[in-house]
Amino acid sequence: MVWLVAGVLLCLVELVLPTAFIAFVMGLSAIAVSAVAGFLPLGLQVFLWIVLSVGLVFWSRRFVNRKAALKLDATEAETLTEILPGKTGRVLYEGNSWAARCEATSGIIPAHQRVYVVGRKGTTLLVLPHEF
Repeated sequence: MVWLVAGVLLCLVELVLPTAFIAFVMGLSAIAVSAVAGFLPLGLQVFLWIVLSVGLVFWSRRFVNRKAALKLDATEAETLTEILPGKTGRVLYEGNSWAARCEATSGIIPAHQRVYVVGRKGTTLLVLPHEF
């Protein structure tokens, strides 16, 4: 019964906290273990849950659209710090502070200026001055 409750709770966590389906597949694994828990000792149950969870996580990665994960929702941000050409600073983007690198080859972007977000590399936004 514990595995079933844990599985359902993990699946519900995915609705509240988007974890890229990690919590969901761990929940599915726990539900699967709950079906055979009466026949296995606890150590083997935990091992089976870990194996199923890891396997399902890797299997589910094939359905994730990686290009959509790189897509940016907005095209504008506001600088929080001064950004030198080719250097990094901070911008306010969609209500959060992000590291940003200026893609322009000349000109300094002062703080509290609008910039265009032209891409993303990891957790760093690539920006150009608004006047560009």
